[in-house]
Amino acid sequence: MVFGMLYFAQNNPPENSVQKFDVLIIGSGLAGQSAALRLAAHCRVVLVSKRSLEDSASGWAQGGIAAVLDSRDSIEAHIQDTLVAGAWLNDEKATRFVVENGRRAIEWLIDQGVPFTKDESGYHLTREGGHSARRVIHVADATGSAVQDTLTRKVRANPNITILEDHIAIDLITGDKLGTGEKRCFGAYVLNTRDGEVITIGAANTILATGGAGKVYLYATKPDTSTGDGIAMAYRAGCRVANMEFIQFHPTCLYHPQAKSFLISEAVRGEGGLLRLPDGTRFMPEHDDRAELAPRDIVARAIDFEMKKRGLDCVFLDISHKGEDFIRNHFPNIHARCLELGIDIAREPIPVVPAAHYTCGGIVSDLRGRTDVEGLYVAGEASCTGLHGANRLASNSLLECLIFAESAVKDILEGKTGKMPSLPLWDESRVTDADEEVVISHNWDELRRFMWDYVGIVRTTKRLKRARHRIALLKREIDEFYANFRVSHDLIELRNLVETADLIVRCAMQRKESRGLHFSRDYLEMAGQAKNTVLRRRRPAP
Repeated sequence: MVFGMLYFAQNNPPENSVQKFDVLIIGSGLAGQSAALRLAAHCRVVLVSKRSLEDSASGWAQGGIAAVLDSRDSIEAHIQDTLVAGAWLNDEKATRFVVENGRRAIEWLIDQGVPFTKDESGYHLTREGGHSARRVIHVADATGSAVQDTLTRKVRANPNITILEDHIAIDLITGDKLGTGEKRCFGAYVLNTRDGEVITIGAANTILATGGAGKVYLYATKPDTSTGDGIAMAYRAGCRVANMEFIQFHPTCLYHPQAKSFLISEAVRGEGGLLRLPDGTRFMPEHDDRAELAPRDIVARAIDFEMKKRGLDCVFLDISHKGEDFIRNHFPNIHARCLELGIDIAREPIPVVPAAHYTCGGIVSDLRGRTDVEGLYVAGEASCTGLHGANRLASNSLLECLIFAESAVKDILEGKTGKMPSLPLWDESRVTDADEEVVISHNWDELRRFMWDYVGIVRTTKRLKRARHRIALLKREIDEFYANFRVSHDLIELRNLVETADLIVRCAMQRKESRGLHFSRDYLEMAGQAKNTVLRRRRPAP
């Protein structure tokens, strides 16, 4: 099979603007880069990154990666913690699959050279909210950055990986678009944002590693690249999308006018940080017996409740009682960044607010990362594997990236290469509209604000209906631009954000209960049976 893939790539050189590879990977975070490195020993890979390889949500992850690495911990305990956090909506088979492969995934990262933090007994393990044991391996408080830097150096040095930075995927190329009737993916149209050229990339297999959709909300901990691109493209291509109502709001994003999306790690609470009101009073014990160590959805709702009840702009996270040496050793980057903004966390509490952090739903996939469209795989935050259920357990996300990227690679290498049809070039005849930039900026701002107001931490049916109505108006306007004018980076992202917002609202309207991250004032109780909310476009978009 490997020989067949190489033959396919080498005997199909680029023709005009068509470029052909064995595997196309869209997204350059941990899932995308780890898949590229595993594939590169066997075939030719192209890795598409919206900005630079270093600019991804994975690189922003502070806390760490959860895995059973201590003899005092157990696989069953990690599984149980994941199921409890996920409000029993998790797929138990997927959860066990991920947890049982956790140690091997960490060992692969160590082999790549990731410098995990050590102490006198070996690798230092911290504990985060929802975990019953210390099982989070980390690199101080900048794990994602350290992992990303390590893999990026290897990716850049690999001759079998073609890197396309400052490129954004527009849409997948499927048999439906080509008129063949095949439910198969043959690559994607990709915009070079440096020169405005659209290239056609043909590939025997495509992996979506595009991350989540945090930027659909006004306040988010994610980089600006988190615009739901893969989820929207896969839905348009005919894939099922599930559980999009479960948007995890991180409880503690730094509240400061100059601190855009700066996250205060879950590990701060795990290491003894206390949430306080402005007068210094703790409030978490009144909301949950686990207090600050409760899962994120509970902590975020508690903060939201206290802020609205008392008219507060923020609450405060206090770790100062642990002492300056402890803080500098455990949270050097958070300490340094806060100092830059005039906040000495060793002597004063940190002002924090909740912010959209993680998309727990996404493109439905099996244990091999396969979607409903043949030749199309998904790994990471864009996926719905069943691991997270109604709420992601802290530090399970990077682990999921590693496990399912490896699974997708294994399935690709064991599979057969189909015949590549002739791929049409992108229609470049459309003109640029002078008003596009103004309209896009206005629509983006409107979308993020009403999603924050109507589809945030606490929801009602009335609010959801309002959001759906406004999304419908935006979609009509955006579809008109997309059909008649030349595509741009901002237009592509806005189109995907509105599509993703619609999926979030439609899933939320289907769920007649409060479960995990979805809290409805109209349905306060959790239903007796846990069910997924699944959406599928009846016909793939043209």
